[in-house]
Amino acid sequence: MPRPSTRLAASCRRRAWASAVLAVALIAVAAAVSGCATSTAAGRPGATAGIGRSHSITGAGGHLGPSASRPAPPRHPDTPAYPELLHSPPSGPTRFTPTVHWHGQYPIWVSRTAAGAILVSLNQKYLTLELHSGTVDAGPTGWRWGPEVAPAQRPSLMAAFNGGFMLNTGAGGFFSYGRTAVPLRRGLASIVTYANGTTDIGAWDEGIPARGEKVVSVRQNLTLLINGGHINPSVSCIQCWGATLGGVNAPARSALGITADGHLVWAGGMSLTPLGLAQTLLGAHVVRAIQLDINPEWVAFDLYSRGHNPAAVTPVPFVPGQQGVPGQFLTPYNRDFFSVQAR
Repeated sequence: MPRPSTRLAASCRRRAWASAVLAVALIAVAAAVSGCATSTAAGRPGATAGIGRSHSITGAGGHLGPSASRPAPPRHPDTPAYPELLHSPPSGPTRFTPTVHWHGQYPIWVSRTAAGAILVSLNQKYLTLELHSGTVDAGPTGWRWGPEVAPAQRPSLMAAFNGGFMLNTGAGGFFSYGRTAVPLRRGLASIVTYANGTTDIGAWDEGIPARGEKVVSVRQNLTLLINGGHINPSVSCIQCWGATLGGVNAPARSALGITADGHLVWAGGMSLTPLGLAQTLLGAHVVRAIQLDINPEWVAFDLYSRGHNPAAVTPVPFVPGQQGVPGQFLTPYNRDFFSVQAR
């Protein structure tokens, strides 16, 4: 029969072994809970990198820089049969916030910088661009999309924005559905839309168009403002980026860029230098960009709200201080422009 001291030692060893097993179990449970939390966070909107995520006010000049997460989109249990504008233009600096709801998704997000510029992120998975001719540029008839957003287009209309310089300035070409208004030129910044509904931005015949893709429209304007994530070194030459009304250095300016993952980003404001415009786009992770029209009369980005009639759209200007285009792209306009249509 074991002595009492022997029994006591054995009992202590059993208790120590049980404590060790319990500690290991608790560690495993904690790890599992932590793993679940990480997985849930990764599944939230904004957990992955790219445009459309939240932005905070950082960096030189008060531009919006990337932050680690974005606010979760609002819940919308009812899916409307038309694109739904969620809110009015931001009154002050904001992160990217969901702005248009469509079939349970949020294809358009908007932010505003401290300098008053607007950034609009466009998710091409849910929308497409249509290049419209104007009554003067490129003429009122014979084009696939004419000088206004036609009533048949309005049920799917999300937004519209200005095109480039007038075609008689020699800033670039215009092509739409097999018809050319002004010949395209190699090396110029180009907005290229393909038959599959996607759009790319780059230097014509220097990387675009993509091999094997049918091109349906091209709008050119100057050289690339941003290429490969780098700002064009000529931005210090104000005159190189268009004549400004009154000779001011920082008039209204606009541009369209594209991110590495294919989101389009429109940027514009009522007081921007070429450098300021480019820096604003870089803050939204744009890798290539084309400057569009400049000066207050010709810079506009409108989103559209609706009542119960999907075709009865109401334009909502989104650029702070925007003078607006007469008719806001719903009546014939003399210059070319782009409409943003739901897929």
